Amino acid sequence: MSSPSIAGQSAAQSGENTPFIILISCVATIGGFLFGFDSGVINGTVDGLQQAFGSSKAALGFEVASMLLGCAIGAFFAGRLADRWGRRTVLIISAVLFLLSAIGSGAAVNSLMFVVARVLGGFAVGAASVMSPAYIAEVAPARYRGRLATVQQIAIISGLFAAFLSNYLLAKAAGASTEALWGGHAAWRWMFWMMAIPSALFFVLLLVIPESPRYLVVKRRKDEALKVLTRLLGPAEAQAKLAEIDSSLSEDHHRPQLSDLVNKATGKIRPIVWVGIGLATFQQLVGINVVFYYGAVLWQAVGFSESDALLINVLSGALSIGACIVTVLLIDKVGRKPLLWLGSVGMAVTLALVVWAFSSGSLVDGHLQLPEGMGTLALVAANAYVVFFNISWGPVMWVMLGEMFPNQIRGSALAVAGAAQWTSNFAITMTFPILLAGIGLAATYSIYMVAAFLSVFFVLRYVHETKGKELEQMEG
Repeated sequence: MSSPSIAGQSAAQSGENTPFIILISCVATIGGFLFGFDSGVINGTVDGLQQAFGSSKAALGFEVASMLLGCAIGAFFAGRLADRWGRRTVLIISAVLFLLSAIGSGAAVNSLMFVVARVLGGFAVGAASVMSPAYIAEVAPARYRGRLATVQQIAIISGLFAAFLSNYLLAKAAGASTEALWGGHAAWRWMFWMMAIPSALFFVLLLVIPESPRYLVVKRRKDEALKVLTRLLGPAEAQAKLAEIDSSLSEDHHRPQLSDLVNKATGKIRPIVWVGIGLATFQQLVGINVVFYYGAVLWQAVGFSESDALLINVLSGALSIGACIVTVLLIDKVGRKPLLWLGSVGMAVTLALVVWAFSSGSLVDGHLQLPEGMGTLALVAANAYVVFFNISWGPVMWVMLGEMFPNQIRGSALAVAGAAQWTSNFAITMTFPILLAGIGLAATYSIYMVAAFLSVFFVLRYVHETKGKELEQMEG
């Protein structure tokens, strides 16, 4: 969407290879697409899992959330391994894991096999979630870095949308997610197997993109870094950028390590690391992935059929893509912080409306029945909430994590912030079925509403703008 204006801006930049920068950034965002697909595909398979494995509420919560344990581990070690092996290498490993997870999840014959396959996928999602935006941030010029990094979130939502649409079409073709489809296998199994196609494509395309020049400088492979920078920026700018990157690193040029996150003068963890952890955690505490992972369960709980619930997921996915496109157009103009603040306020208000709608209902045969008009209010408010999230915290958090840390600590800080993000995601996802059964929808969503209100004050007090800054200007 934004490439024409990017190209126009770059015309004055001598030798800058904008089409190539956009191309390799788009390859990296396939990791985001798979992140979204792997996260969203579970949405339409819950009934199939319960039928196939006879799972209790707690066991179902663990089966759905098991991927997120892998995500936390994958995100933590991806940053460390990327500092050792390279950004591209870690993305290649994640592509292989995506493929194995897709095949294994669909073929699982028991809960243990399914959980193992999902945890493997979690390793891949966790790695891609931090490495794709980091790679983009490290190859893109500052003036349109935000737009390219935001494409990562469009890819994530596109992956969610593709999973929702695939789930809907496969369930419709079979009659239900639990009914047999091709080869006598249930439709829910094919929902997982569909992910094998983009996984294989991601692996092949990663083989032809270059390594991050900033990683190469950190590893003292300056000749290789200069070649990549020359290809990205042209010979006139490459040498100057190489010197700028080199001078931004610690004077001793030691290998990046977790201890770099501690300020040697004070002996305390750097404030920028705490801000990163806060951004990563609040993105999950607002409850967005309850909508993404349990959307079908949520809408069936308030009276919609399985088919209608899956179709609502498709609508939510389409609205999310539109919201992210708006962010692409705005993020390098208005900045990161205003979008975060707007999203926090919007989510707090819309979640309050969702809570109001759900609190007006009554249980009939185990399902929440809402008064006339309240079902519509819940549906509209929930989708407005999704839009506010995807115009702000969805893309902006990943953009900021990819760019806000100094070069020396980027891998380690991403490891910690990424692990915090996925641990919070796991906690929210694991507890939702338990909370739903224990305290109901209204009380559960009240928790997410409070988190959204608190995030307003976190943004105003602790988040600093990074718009237009080169990565070498980031301070920690």
